[in-house]
Amino acid sequence: MDNVLIIGAGAAGSVVAQKCAMDRDTFKHIHLASRRIESCEKVAKLCQTPIEISQVDADNVEEVVALINKVKPDLLINMALPYQDLPIMDACLEAGCNYMDTANYEPRDVAKFEYSWQWAYQDRFKDAGLTAILGCGFDPGVTNIYCAYAQQEGLFDEIEFIDIVDCNAGDHGKTFATNFNPEINLREVTQDGKYWKDGEWIEIPALSIKTMIDYPEVGPKASYLIYHEEEESLVKHIKGLKQIRFWMTFGEAYIKHLEVFKSIGLIGLEPIKHKGMDIIPMEFLKDLLPPPSSLAENYTGKTSIGVILRGTKDGQPVSKMIYNVSDHAKTNDEVSAQAVSYTTGVPPVSGAAMFFRGEWSGHGVFNVEQFPAKPFLEDVAQRGLPWHVIDVDGGDQEDLFAVET
Repeated sequence: MDNVLIIGAGAAGSVVAQKCAMDRDTFKHIHLASRRIESCEKVAKLCQTPIEISQVDADNVEEVVALINKVKPDLLINMALPYQDLPIMDACLEAGCNYMDTANYEPRDVAKFEYSWQWAYQDRFKDAGLTAILGCGFDPGVTNIYCAYAQQEGLFDEIEFIDIVDCNAGDHGKTFATNFNPEINLREVTQDGKYWKDGEWIEIPALSIKTMIDYPEVGPKASYLIYHEEEESLVKHIKGLKQIRFWMTFGEAYIKHLEVFKSIGLIGLEPIKHKGMDIIPMEFLKDLLPPPSSLAENYTGKTSIGVILRGTKDGQPVSKMIYNVSDHAKTNDEVSAQAVSYTTGVPPVSGAAMFFRGEWSGHGVFNVEQFPAKPFLEDVAQRGLPWHVIDVDGGDQEDLFAVET
């Protein structure tokens, strides 16, 4: 296997295409497709080696099927919008193609995402002899695999508490901008928070719980408890888990803008009338904001993302952190992308390599933590996302551990 089809030529999709084009031993045939052929042409010029490109409407199953039949890929990497996961999966089933994505499905008309829609494809992919790999970005993705590594490699006898922690300490110089698709980002942040504890999901008002977390190479940053999709799959696959939470940093300016946008209805998903036409406020706001691909050039600072795990080993309490730090300026120098796009775009390249080499295999629908973690982490480190394991001792992360949830 050596033929890959990438759908989606946005900021993260560009990283996927460029990184595949750097490894022709693994990816001998690379095809990039997007709704706008101009986006594909721009990405193709950035690639170190030639790739093929096409125009496709990812919402149109027949168009995607025709493209798959033309390209005959061994794997389709879906870097389009989460709304398009299901039609692309339908196309893969119809055309007989293996599938991978970085974010789970969510419907267009409600700010809600969960794996149930995609997990429902299990029997169809299994019966077709095909593989669907879900959530192979960074978070979800690498963070899941950090947890799997801790479990598979015996860092713990039992993992009881997981805190996934995501900090972007960068500065893009804009008054307000989102680091990935604005509509997806704002929907994710403004929905109610949720975490899992003692066998049940507990919902909280959006951004209502905040604490300080000490991020490697960045330092203490205010972090908010939000819901994120990898919690749903990790609850199924990490043995002995008692609690899992997800934390993300937001600056004061970001929160203030968010409050204003929400208060005047700009984050609404219901159509409103404007000069006789129906418009969706969220989509209008998205068009006003800078595209994520425009942020890279002057971005400074770092991302620091990882997992903090607590549990037992040989009857003793153990706390560890597994993490990556990426530098916006360095990722821009390499692939003309800021670090949030880079950390999302590199993992599916490693995941595809795992699949092509047979190190990740099976028929059906899988989350990444169900596969061997160590070979993936070795591969993703070589491609630009080194990772580190440290002990969390004494008063380390005391503010985080003190939060009552």
